[in-house]
Amino acid sequence: MKRRDFLKSATGLAAGAMVPAPAIWSAAKADARSETLLVVTENGPNNLDIHGVGTNRAGYETSWNCYDRLISHETKTLPDGTLSYDRDKFKPELAEDMNIGDMSVTFKLKKNAKFHDGTPVTAADVKWSLDRSVTVGGFPTVQMKAGSLENKEQFVVVDDSTIRVDFIKKDRLTIPDLAVIVPGVYNSGLLKKNATDKDPWALEYTKSATAGSGAYKVTSWKPGVETVYERNEDWVGGKLPQLKKVIWRTVPSQGNRRALMERGDADISFDLSSKDTSEMKKATKLVIISNPIGNGMYSVELNVKNPPFDNEKVRQAVAYALPYQKIMDAAMFGLANPLFGGPSNTVTDIAWPARTAYSDNIEKAKALMAESGVSGIDTTISFDLGAGDICEPISVLVQESLGQIGIKSTINKVPGANWRSEMAKKSMPLMVNFFSGWLDYPEYFFFWCYSGQNAIFNTSSYVNPGMDTLIDGARAAAAIGDKDKYAKDVEGFISKAYDEVPRIPLFQPFLNVATQKNISGYVYWFHRQLDYRSIVKA
Repeated sequence: MKRRDFLKSATGLAAGAMVPAPAIWSAAKADARSETLLVVTENGPNNLDIHGVGTNRAGYETSWNCYDRLISHETKTLPDGTLSYDRDKFKPELAEDMNIGDMSVTFKLKKNAKFHDGTPVTAADVKWSLDRSVTVGGFPTVQMKAGSLENKEQFVVVDDSTIRVDFIKKDRLTIPDLAVIVPGVYNSGLLKKNATDKDPWALEYTKSATAGSGAYKVTSWKPGVETVYERNEDWVGGKLPQLKKVIWRTVPSQGNRRALMERGDADISFDLSSKDTSEMKKATKLVIISNPIGNGMYSVELNVKNPPFDNEKVRQAVAYALPYQKIMDAAMFGLANPLFGGPSNTVTDIAWPARTAYSDNIEKAKALMAESGVSGIDTTISFDLGAGDICEPISVLVQESLGQIGIKSTINKVPGANWRSEMAKKSMPLMVNFFSGWLDYPEYFFFWCYSGQNAIFNTSSYVNPGMDTLIDGARAAAAIGDKDKYAKDVEGFISKAYDEVPRIPLFQPFLNVATQKNISGYVYWFHRQLDYRSIVKA
């Protein structure tokens, strides 16, 4: 299959401390400014490998840019003129050819692909890497399972440049799942040398060193301070990027990041607060890009495993007590889509994210509390301090509203570096949280957040066999193109979730980015991180 046919085939698949500006730019000034990008964000990576335990979202960015996958997504232009990945169109990265059969897909690798140390990339490296992803456990393994990629036997080396992936069942999420960050290809020879009996996949090594074939490699990492990337001049996964170096600085202060951008001392500020975004748009000094985050929502999440939120009436009371519009105004400054005040919790279409029927109704909330028979509740509202600009005002408003229906609460601010590990414990009774599903399908969101496998993002510990039947039914229907059955099951699982309300949707936020006017090529991606490969600096 030639590249043109590959694309045609793939497309057919549905599916802190103040940092003075001179110091921040001193390293970049030593290089050609036009080939060096300076990025400032609130948080940097805590691990350079997405397979690592507790790797934060910033760490995903490193894996995305330093490791190749067999395939990736094409880019499209949105109605507002900005760029986005195209969910339904794929392109080759390490693969030069893809043949999809009834129960398998076979990839031919580009013969001149090399890892950063010059070692050729082989099908054995691809198999070892895919084996790693389905075996290492935690988030990576569940992510692979989302596309029915579950065991090492599915990955077969045909010859040095050919790898076959066998399907355990028909699943429209399988091909898209091969294009997410997790199935990156690692230098297996290098990692085997750094593995131990206790660490067979060399996770300790890849925590602080990259071992990929991607467009960039990390040449310096100072956790919490700076990550420096240099271009891989031998990259064959796509067009060689314009940027030779990327300097990614952690600048905890929102005000400092904004000042650096407004003075022209930084090129990109990523993941801006809604307040700064709304104000900077009016100033017109910078290019401001805002994209609704696909398959994503902020919500109030209730742990249904333990009292008092194991009581459905209590959960519904909380849902009616929340001051939704005040929350939107205080946290988002209009840069979000509301997910409340809909006509009914029984939905009649598959549009997602969908609005719930909940609205600010204290009297109804009090009545539901009385019906529940539960009183004397004293709980904790937890949130990720790394997202404090959004989560703290929400938490304060939630605390005030709960007080009106007899629920006392204290606010627990969890440091961003610890948030993922605290989530994994599933011990927080109530939290303000955000989740966005990489694969932009409602059944994918529900696979992570509502299914009985009780994965890390099912923060409510919600387990219901009826819900599992609907999620599995939707996935099976999508795989064979049964649109009527798919719609019935999707409408069913959304309605069930909204009626039983283990998590209370608030809004769909936007991802906000500021760039200097000489920067182009920024693309919105499902993983909500920067792809340096497409960015151009004039």
